[in-house]
Amino acid sequence: MPDKPTSDSPNPPDVVTADALRHGIDRGGAADKVAFPDPAAAPLGTDDEAAGFPPTREQVRMAAASELGPRPAATEETGAIPKLIRHRYAPVILALSFGLALLLVLLD
Repeated sequence: MPDKPTSDSPNPPDVVTADALRHGIDRGGAADKVAFPDPAAAPLGTDDEAAGFPPTREQVRMAAASELGPRPAATEETGAIPKLIRHRYAPVILALSFGLALLLVLLD
């Protein structure tokens, strides 16, 4: 079974512990993450386990299905700021930057 789910493998790997899910996410298995360890002070599931209520297998499987599911299709709109909004505000930001620079020159 592959470490990273792909769009042609709709079912995530059978993850049964929060630690295994965290390792899967850290290896880049989540749709929106890259392979890099998370230096979290309280890793996934720690607070539940410390309270005496570790997540059940079903809860971990549901989280794995959500986190480790198929990757979204690659499009231009997958960025944090949609293309339309980036282009709509570019002239405004440019004009404000130019105006601020002009003001600073005139004040000297």
